[in-house]
Amino acid sequence: MIIPVKNNPILPVTIRVKDIESIVNWFEQHQRSLYAIGWSYLGNQRKIEELFYLAILQVHKELPRFKSSTSFEIWVLSIFIHICRELSLNKSLQASEESDSHQKIFHEFQKLIEKEREVLGLTYIRGLSKDEKAQLLQVSSEQVKELLLSGLQSLRNGMGYGEHYHGCNEYQKLYVDYLERNLERPAKIDFEMHIYHCQDCQEDLAALQEVMVGFTEAIEKFRVPDGFIGNIKERVAQRERHIQQKNNKRKRNGIIAASIFVLAIFAGIFSGVFSKLYYTWTEENQELRAFLQEDVGERLNLEAESGGVKIKIKSAIADDTQTLIFYEIEDSKENNQYMINIDDGVFIENEREIMVANTFPRYFPPDTEMELNNKEKNIYHGKISLRPLKEDTGKVKLKINKVMKLKRNPSDSYVNMVPEEGEWNFEIPVTKKPSTEYALNEKIELEGVPVRLDKLILAPTATILQYSINNEQPAKRIEIINFNDLEVNNKFLKADLYGNSYVHNQPDINWSIFQANFEPLFEKETNEVKVQFGSVYLSIEDHKTIKLDASKEYPQTFKYAGSTITINKVEIGQPSTVIFSNHEIKNRAYESLHYFIETEQGENSMEGDYEGVIVDKNGKEYDMNKITTKIYEEMEQPRHFFTVQSVKLPGNKVIPKSLDITGYNTTKYLDDVVEVETELIVKDKAGTQ
Repeated sequence: MIIPVKNNPILPVTIRVKDIESIVNWFEQHQRSLYAIGWSYLGNQRKIEELFYLAILQVHKELPRFKSSTSFEIWVLSIFIHICRELSLNKSLQASEESDSHQKIFHEFQKLIEKEREVLGLTYIRGLSKDEKAQLLQVSSEQVKELLLSGLQSLRNGMGYGEHYHGCNEYQKLYVDYLERNLERPAKIDFEMHIYHCQDCQEDLAALQEVMVGFTEAIEKFRVPDGFIGNIKERVAQRERHIQQKNNKRKRNGIIAASIFVLAIFAGIFSGVFSKLYYTWTEENQELRAFLQEDVGERLNLEAESGGVKIKIKSAIADDTQTLIFYEIEDSKENNQYMINIDDGVFIENEREIMVANTFPRYFPPDTEMELNNKEKNIYHGKISLRPLKEDTGKVKLKINKVMKLKRNPSDSYVNMVPEEGEWNFEIPVTKKPSTEYALNEKIELEGVPVRLDKLILAPTATILQYSINNEQPAKRIEIINFNDLEVNNKFLKADLYGNSYVHNQPDINWSIFQANFEPLFEKETNEVKVQFGSVYLSIEDHKTIKLDASKEYPQTFKYAGSTITINKVEIGQPSTVIFSNHEIKNRAYESLHYFIETEQGENSMEGDYEGVIVDKNGKEYDMNKITTKIYEEMEQPRHFFTVQSVKLPGNKVIPKSLDITGYNTTKYLDDVVEVETELIVKDKAGTQ
């Protein structure tokens, strides 16, 4: 049974006082049991990576709403299982990519109905009590017992034991309590006397016990793939770095003189350009102005005020990919600027009812470089992305209980965000605009890995390139593709720095589907698209084991991937520490390593910290801890090199036995340009192709 150390019923202090890193560490400590639960839903490592990533973000977002009266473990598991259910809606993923490495019993477990699978998993994988399972799954304790029994019986049938068992109904319901030694003594004596005289119950109980033991043994042998949690840590770290960056500067167009505007009104009434001229004169936000001019949204000007901070919802622009909310925040008491952080303090009360579940909002960092945000010291203009609507129209019940005060550092343009609480509620009417989709059907290779260009989506809020990466070559895998731009109808559309995302619907486990976002085109027809590639981020499998011995003198060095790596320190204590480094960046094959520390105690959790540098395409180095947003914006295709990695092994004098490197990540620059013909995808009114 993969039973982790039990949490306190209240929020752990390390999570209560720290940032998202502490949540990642919690997931790392519990990764075996969580991975096994995730595998029972998804059966696919890449999907489980996405599950962990989304669960970490959701826990971080919902943390302010956590109530200390609830067990932190149960609260996190409720979020984790909810995301499991969402991601498992695509039944084509139920065939596991790891079918040769796990026993048949675990595959039969995966086929159980959802409630049975959840009860068995929470019992034998996570080790929850009956009451905890009932609370988590929102069923009665009696139903938990029934599901546990029926789940074991279904598992037994799937394993080929047959369905010929005819145990007595009165005593069948006591099987699980008896096997788990939970029966009171009088009931236990009565049960054993009955079993002694009833051949049917003997056979029934024995077969059930054999399945239970086999399932437990299969769980004990379950292992998390090498480098699994490292990939997730890198994604979270990369996202955190992005949060500290800003969108590219936008230059504001000049305002047309009022006299020209007045003359143009009369011409516009008949020529159809009135709205363009009107919004040019009346809307200061250049990005919102473009949407209004193209008639894909309308002004709303909904207002709410709390503590002297007034939020105005200016407009909502919606399509099949997202719902954009443009807002303005004014501090009526002081000269402060505030922004809305979609991941902290923002809730959609009716999100499940009106929005598409298996999509994820995009992130937009603070844009303090925009000219509009430098006009008034107490007014900030921004936008947030929400999930798309299920229907063509809807009313979004938006609740905001926290905004972020932007504190600028004049010396380096760096922006800190300080949360401030309040209460702002809105009901936002939204109308979804249609998108046009084109099939591309282009197959290419990048760095020897097959890649498909599948689809071009011309949506009002973005131009989207959908592509797929083949993942049948574990020795060399593309994690993500970075694009420079798209050329559509002789217009160059810049790639969105924050717009590369994993697609929920994955019909083929050998291909991983992604979407890259570019600037909106506001056109619906095209015959050809040119794709300009920028770089690929690769995972390379390359195993090496380095023995560790705390009794030896350090530093010591070893060779890996053409580089010399130094083990600076191996120290046993509370906690034990391993530090290794490589400061040589030039021509280094790897940027970061996938590794784990093997200990004499067996598997052990790790807490890591690192130092590093950022290197641009021209080879110029920047200290990772001294990078400002302004500097980062001016860099060309930066790469993140880790130079020092410090690992702590929690526990009492845990003895590190070896450093096991399983592979590494690296970036390869590209200059490929691919021209692709398009074929219009025709859909019916229901959206079916």
